[in-house]
Amino acid sequence: MLRLALRVQREQAELVLAELLELAPSGVEESEPEPGIVEYAVYGAPGELPALPELTAAAGGTGGALVEVRTEEIPDDWAVRWRSFHRPLVLDGLTIRPPWEPPATTPVDVVIDPGQAFGTGAHATTRLCLELLLDAPGPCGTLIDVGCGSGVLAIVAARLGWEPVRALDYDPAAVTATRENAAANDVTLEVFEFDLRADQVPDCELAVANVLAAPLRVWAATQHRFPPEVILSGLLVEEADSVATAFAARGGVEQERRHRGEWSALRLQFPSA
Repeated sequence: MLRLALRVQREQAELVLAELLELAPSGVEESEPEPGIVEYAVYGAPGELPALPELTAAAGGTGGALVEVRTEEIPDDWAVRWRSFHRPLVLDGLTIRPPWEPPATTPVDVVIDPGQAFGTGAHATTRLCLELLLDAPGPCGTLIDVGCGSGVLAIVAARLGWEPVRALDYDPAAVTATRENAAANDVTLEVFEFDLRADQVPDCELAVANVLAAPLRVWAATQHRFPPEVILSGLLVEEADSVATAFAARGGVEQERRHRGEWSALRLQFPSA
């Protein structure tokens, strides 16, 4: 088994990911080895991986994003060791766990299969969203998860009683993963492909967006009508002010800001139309 990894600048990470998924449609692993750097990795036997020149061109051609390319051989026990990185996340009354962990005793027990492309919700940005979602008034109607990934936020929202819940993502692998995880948790979601930079987020009572700062600023500038409540994450601490300012220009009033490590999340309210 080989692991082929590309490290890229965070500012261009989303564009690089879109290019990589054309070459590796089954998904890529994402990690953050150091501040400002995102690593994307694919796994496979020799001859099964995308060609190295193709991957290098995909990353290098995106605004000079490429930092480093690494290839390494993975030990035979890789699958077992990979599982050890995904442990249950326990918050107030909520557990999110991979399927190989035993059922939890909390009132809400959510099972998320991380696959190779997505995590189970333990990343700081997802955890911040979960904390704000658990504290949000409601459930009181429609919730939209923008950039749903593996569907963690949407599934938790459905289990908390929000209905209907819609999950949106530009990545077809995320749409597939969310549908599979929703079925595994016996919840009903409306899941479809969506580009935050080009499409309008449908009307809802609460929108949760765990994406990067750049598309959030585009959303702030282009959305025609905002929901009354918005939770934003995926923000580095130093990016939070600029994102809050962008939404404030459209009438968004910051109600709360939380930090975890180098990451921030915001809760905003918009006046009724």
